[in-house]
Amino acid sequence: MFGSSSNRASAYAKVGVETGVSTADPHKLILMLFDGAILSIATAAAAMERNDISTKGQAISKTIEIVINGLKASLDLNAGGELASRLSALYDYMTERLLYANLHNSRPALDEVRGLLETLREAWAGIAPGATAANVAA
Repeated sequence: MFGSSSNRASAYAKVGVETGVSTADPHKLILMLFDGAILSIATAAAAMERNDISTKGQAISKTIEIVINGLKASLDLNAGGELASRLSALYDYMTERLLYANLHNSRPALDEVRGLLETLREAWAGIAPGATAANVAA
């Protein structure tokens, strides 16, 4: 009557994400994009270890989608100046590395992009309105 518990859990998670997105300020939305990309890379890495080519490809594609159509698209190249231009180039580089990781089953390439995203996420969290050193470390 109500579907499987897995479907209910998925529906609940989707509602949670949608609610988070609809109530988040622009700064929080970027953090959510970083988190989604990092999670997708973890999914791809786990699939790579299991030789699950389909899941790996889907997870890498999702990561690329987040990087290009989320993070890169959010840049304002006019207002952001050199920093925005450099971030744009870095996002392009990440995309190339993700494509390489997918094509060559390269865990080091995945780990490299994950590390870059984690560093950027940490920096972004550090400039949040009202951020403190203790909050960023947590």
